Amino acid sequence: MMVKFSFKHVLFLLLITIVGVIWSVIDHQPLVIGFLPGYLVLFFLSLKSKFPIRKSIKISLLGVHKTRIVIIILLLVSFLLPSWYLSGTIEQMVQMALDLFHPHHFFILSFVISMIFSMLIGTTIGTLSAIGVPILGTAAVLHLPIPIVAGALVSGAFVGDRTSPFSSAHQLLSHTVEVPVKRQWKAMFITTITAILVCLCFYGVVDISFSSRASLPSSHLDWNKLSLAKFIPPIILIVFVLFRLSIIYAFLSSILSAAVISFVNGASLTKLAGALWNGIDGLGGGFIHMYQLLLFLALAGAYNGLLEEMNVIQPYLDKWLESSHNLLIDTLKTISATLIITLIAANQTLPIILTGRSFLPHWSHYYGKEELARVMGDSTMLFPGIVPWSVLTIMCSTIVGIPLLEYLPYALFLWVLPLATIVISFGREWRKSEKHHTASA
Repeated sequence: MMVKFSFKHVLFLLLITIVGVIWSVIDHQPLVIGFLPGYLVLFFLSLKSKFPIRKSIKISLLGVHKTRIVIIILLLVSFLLPSWYLSGTIEQMVQMALDLFHPHHFFILSFVISMIFSMLIGTTIGTLSAIGVPILGTAAVLHLPIPIVAGALVSGAFVGDRTSPFSSAHQLLSHTVEVPVKRQWKAMFITTITAILVCLCFYGVVDISFSSRASLPSSHLDWNKLSLAKFIPPIILIVFVLFRLSIIYAFLSSILSAAVISFVNGASLTKLAGALWNGIDGLGGGFIHMYQLLLFLALAGAYNGLLEEMNVIQPYLDKWLESSHNLLIDTLKTISATLIITLIAANQTLPIILTGRSFLPHWSHYYGKEELARVMGDSTMLFPGIVPWSVLTIMCSTIVGIPLLEYLPYALFLWVLPLATIVISFGREWRKSEKHHTASA
């Protein structure tokens, strides 16, 4: 059922949604409370547009159903750290990392390892889950600033999430803008290399700044005393991720193996249950710290279901570029539109689909599909990692155990790329105008 909403209705919905979630972030209230007014306004608009109440409820429930995978993953993430801690896996992995990582190159190594791993598996969450825990634990032992390490890890993880041919988001963008993966990768090449070089320079400078402050490990690791059994939980997780098996089964199998090892090491069922429920002091995890986020994700799924079904934003996106034929201006308009969509959609998929489908005809006619792929790759693919209430941001922040606003200034890859793509568009538009001026002179 296609419904045309007035601009006042859409603007009111945007304001209520964004103001509510910003309030919840600033005032440290549960996101589900801040997001609820926006959902209620959207639900009311559906009834006002003569949607049967049963249909609106059904659409909302279908939206929740679509987010079930994310909800299950975050639930399992809350169990992963406590189970690894009780099994001794985290302690052993930190000892290994202390022996392998030189503290004078810690930040740049964190970025590079995260980037390589993410390019191999194409997923931010899988990368942070597999390598983030031991690296962050090692940073804590070395007394290095955790937010900077988290920023380096998230930056590296997003390189693959955005750029790897194995990334589902990369494939979705290619399909949406109708550009083959190889041509899309080529279109992103300049800005990708630019952002990676900026990150390498930044983390290299930070390494130099903190090299004199890092605490060197007091003793070397005796590798003969390592327990092979304690490697099982991370190995299971890495193998599942590398072979692109279900991430849910990867987490579940890793948690179960860690639980068995903890029982063998003498942990009681009561102790394990308490750790899974309450988490570990100083480490995090535990269901009690996660259930509010799970409620928010369910509500966000319901919201997105109604938003997409009722076609709230699409008509206004279609008109956004009609009168513009300037590459720089259209780049700014596209980035602004996709940011707004991300602010209210709280996921990565909807902004890619809505922006791509709405703007593809205009960009294809005036600039080419590859240019749209570049601009979206440098903005739409990254904004879900910047918006505090985005599902992807919440998952990243939960895994690294650091609030977004603490590590975002150091996650350079996320905000250098939008700036780089604006500069590229400016340069290409300027050269185009210069050629036109020369030809007409």
